[in-house]
Amino acid sequence: MKPPKRIEPLIEDGLIDEVLRPLMSGKEAAVYVVRCGNELRCAKVYKEANKRGFRQAAEYQEGRKVRNSRQARAMAKGSKYGRKEQEDAWQNAEVTALFRLAQAGVRVPKPYDFHDGVLLMEMIADEHGDAAPRLNDVVMEAEQAREYHGFLIRQIVRMLCAGLVHGDLSEFNVLLDPDGPVIIDLPQAVDAAGNNHAFSMLERDVGNMAAYFGRFAPELKATKYAKEMWALYEAGTLHPLSPLTGEFDEPEELADVDGVIREITAALLDQERREAARAELETPSVAAEPPPPWLQ
Repeated sequence: MKPPKRIEPLIEDGLIDEVLRPLMSGKEAAVYVVRCGNELRCAKVYKEANKRGFRQAAEYQEGRKVRNSRQARAMAKGSKYGRKEQEDAWQNAEVTALFRLAQAGVRVPKPYDFHDGVLLMEMIADEHGDAAPRLNDVVMEAEQAREYHGFLIRQIVRMLCAGLVHGDLSEFNVLLDPDGPVIIDLPQAVDAAGNNHAFSMLERDVGNMAAYFGRFAPELKATKYAKEMWALYEAGTLHPLSPLTGEFDEPEELADVDGVIREITAALLDQERREAARAELETPSVAAEPPPPWLQ
């Protein structure tokens, strides 16, 4: 097929030999199957901001590092330069996350190169060499669902240990190859320590996994892995092999000591008043003086 214009520079540089076919078009990018020597790879071409359905919400941008103060000011002002820098930062986030997570042992596509809005990465294939199916396209038995769910919970833990939260994890961005699930689509990944929304995103990611696999194994819907792993993360004790139960006891709220004392004091005063009133009723009245003799 005729190569998309954005991929032409990679062909000219010898990074890609041929564009074979489009693979998919999503909310933030279009993906093509390309040939690089004897290997099939994927070229992810990011869409321009005004043509992309996924908005760069502020909650995803929070905590991301920028190169310098000039870039930060331009991005804050929304100037033309600032918008370009923001767009570059958005695209670079996935590249950075892929390298970081691959290093941490998370099953993600291996990144090869990134050039002018085009990410060249590993193609995740099925047993026949074709593009692997998405999790959403697979029907499974309960035992298989439990196995895949447990595996993905471990992947999420590894991500968190590497300091990242996916932020948009669902059955639509997990592929299944012969060795199991592979996590994809990471431009919205957030820094776990630097983003105030990290826990809510983690809880949503984990909840999406529980809801999907719960279709096949209903007991998974009641699990609370997000709160459990986040508590360990905040305590600094989370590691890739941390034992997890899927259960989490919510900490009891701290008692309002002053309020309790006020209630006790009020109760004691009320008791004193009741006892005083009772004593007054029970006190015998003073006997009247006897009448004078002439009236007796």
